[in-house]
Amino acid sequence: MNAKMMDEIANAVLYEGYLLYPYRKSSIKNRQRWNFGVLYPRSYSEGQSGADAWSMQTECLVQGSSEATVHVRVRFLHLVEPTSGEAVEREFSLEAGDTRPFSFESIEGSLETEREWIADDLFKVRVRVYNTAALDGTTREEALTRSMVSTHTILSVENGAFVSLLEPPDHLRELASKCQNIGTWPVLVGEDGQRDAMLSSPIILYDYPKIAPESPGALFDGTEIDEILTLRIMTLTDQEKAEMCLSGDRAREILERTESMPAEQFMKLHGVFRSVS
Repeated sequence: MNAKMMDEIANAVLYEGYLLYPYRKSSIKNRQRWNFGVLYPRSYSEGQSGADAWSMQTECLVQGSSEATVHVRVRFLHLVEPTSGEAVEREFSLEAGDTRPFSFESIEGSLETEREWIADDLFKVRVRVYNTAALDGTTREEALTRSMVSTHTILSVENGAFVSLLEPPDHLRELASKCQNIGTWPVLVGEDGQRDAMLSSPIILYDYPKIAPESPGALFDGTEIDEILTLRIMTLTDQEKAEMCLSGDRAREILERTESMPAEQFMKLHGVFRSVS
């Protein structure tokens, strides 16, 4: 497994939509957070007539014998202060086949994993993540302090190989189509052709996603491309930039990186030709 490539993609998912242009609290569009993969407390979700999820499920196929070991990591952001945007990264892990509760301050959850044998050399992995945190309040802001934000699952296998759900081999196509993924979708990650790691993300990706080498760094906004955001940041007034700096360290880093970006780096954002095999 290419750990560096995995971390880059996983962190892009973790912080997708974390901050939105113009990165200022006074902006109307930023007064209510909008994130992918939010698991709210069960009591809040059910109280909202099921409109907000409190669980997610990943299913995928693994080719391997009984010696194959699957490691499962669940990662998410904990919004300590939703109004200020302050968040802490959280992570919990275990081996497939185990089930355990977990807790992080005001967040409580459960991670359930199963291995279902289909043949001597093939089994299905099922991962369910639940938010079981207690919640006295009823507002979305109160619920967010006990929610799991940008929740995603990283799976890695030893002595085995994952099966692509997007392009499975013909003899496994029907079995792959029966995998039930709820609120998330697993894809192969790493170097092309590697099958020892999967990222199950609330954002639909393709197998072997990569961060564009032209990207100078994270911009977090979930709906724009680097060039457009960079140009917009350059047009902010001094007062708006000062307010952007008060939005937190990540917003300040974006501004500092943008203002110090060399001209040749900016030109790379305009576009690039790549061959398609």
